[in-house]
Amino acid sequence: MTDSQALAAALGTNPLAAAPAGARTAADVVTPEVVAQLTRDVVGSGRTANHTPLTGEKLADLPESTPEDVATAFDRARAAQPVWAAVPVRRRAAILLRFHDLVLERQAEVLDLIQLETGKARLHAHEEIQAVAIAARHYGRKAASYLKPKRRTGAIPTLTKVTELRQPRGVVGQIAPWNYPFELSIGDALPAFVSGNAVVMKPDTETALTALWARDLLVEAGLPAEVFQVVLGEGPVVGPEIVKHADYVSFTGSTRTGREVAQGAAARLIGVSLELGGKNAMLVLEDADVEKAAAGAVRACFSSAGQLCISIERLYVHASIADDFVARFAARTKAMRLGASLAYGADMGSLAGERQLENVKRHVEEAVAKGATLVAGGVARPDIGPLFFEPTILDGVEAPMAVCTEETFGPVVSLYRFTDEDEVVAQANATPYGLNSSVWTKDAKRGHAVAARLRTGTVNINEGYAPAYGSVQAPMGGMKESGLGRRHGSEGILKYTEAQTVAHQRLIPMAPSFGMDDEKYAAFMSTSLKALKVLRFR
Repeated sequence: MTDSQALAAALGTNPLAAAPAGARTAADVVTPEVVAQLTRDVVGSGRTANHTPLTGEKLADLPESTPEDVATAFDRARAAQPVWAAVPVRRRAAILLRFHDLVLERQAEVLDLIQLETGKARLHAHEEIQAVAIAARHYGRKAASYLKPKRRTGAIPTLTKVTELRQPRGVVGQIAPWNYPFELSIGDALPAFVSGNAVVMKPDTETALTALWARDLLVEAGLPAEVFQVVLGEGPVVGPEIVKHADYVSFTGSTRTGREVAQGAAARLIGVSLELGGKNAMLVLEDADVEKAAAGAVRACFSSAGQLCISIERLYVHASIADDFVARFAARTKAMRLGASLAYGADMGSLAGERQLENVKRHVEEAVAKGATLVAGGVARPDIGPLFFEPTILDGVEAPMAVCTEETFGPVVSLYRFTDEDEVVAQANATPYGLNSSVWTKDAKRGHAVAARLRTGTVNINEGYAPAYGSVQAPMGGMKESGLGRRHGSEGILKYTEAQTVAHQRLIPMAPSFGMDDEKYAAFMSTSLKALKVLRFR
């Protein structure tokens, strides 16, 4: 028994025990018939496979796409897109609303797939269900308003009639990550579809079945199959081909790869949106509710085993409440149940891959070797599954420990104490990243004031990440090296369109007329411009 397990046992908890086993197995869920149904339209002439991190066993043999296959997928999508764009926006939006209902009705199917492909706990998998349903509902209801033609004031009021149109970009290339294979694949594709685009998606091979299930359900809801193409393969092979053929690129992943995607898009002068890495901070001010903050920190740090771009990896606690907070947070962390079953009940699941496990081990072991203290966790749990690692709290972390500045992307958080608000805001901002942050205080006004000083795309007050992400009318994305562009809200759909201005000049031309020479015309226009300012035209 580890020290953390012993302490949790002394507190009368169930320390990191495996959750009750579910009745279903991978073989029950991923049958040959299911695989054949989901992969029937994948453009791929080779073969590859994916595996479950829960046990390491192979889940399915899958088609693998070559560069030529990617080109074929884009050809198919490009042929189908104009017909799709001609469908009235309200009919396109109705498909999203039908998809919303199907997702909720058949969620058990995709929850199994998400768990099998990512290893995450079922409740954390359900966060993806919630996010996709909210996005489908929002764009199903609001797309027509976002995209409708808008009247603008013309150069000469009443004589110049101006309309702003929104035209689809064409074929969107989407490169989706492995950590949220439902939400960050189909969730990002929905606004692209409803705005009249086709999509060629490259999900991560290890989580491809989840994305393919989403495609299958969207087609069932009414989306033309040819409008949604899927290609599979290694990122360095297939990714550049996506960028090579797309009219716009949506990418979620690492900052390093994001730079490569941006460079490829820039060379072709096409648009790109990027959600990249984060080293997110949570600030617990001296007037915070310590018990609620400790419970919230568990959610903020260890959901999906910390494999979430917006999860918390740096935890700043005011010195006056630090001992109380750490005791409560540590007790809750040590009591977490790890589990590998396809059922609710586990508090945390597995890491998704060997690379993630090795990175987590490296960060923790190096920090401890250089003087950091393990408050909780710190060890792998192969007794539960090959990639399980205990939720871990580190104290006394300092530069140049890698965990201090590098994104861990695992169930590891570093504790820091502070006494000065200005100082802690500066520390929270002292990172090249700027994705998400969290502030805990009983004073709403103070919380909003601190939030406005944090250089992150989203800030949550008295919660870790879910309120900002789930509020889909508001934009979500990163500052600094955490990305470009936004998902959600008007920005999340308008990025998939090109703005087009149509100006209709009536009665008189924008030129000398009615016998005026150039000088008289210039004088007339100067007088008119002064008058428009006095009349407060915009």
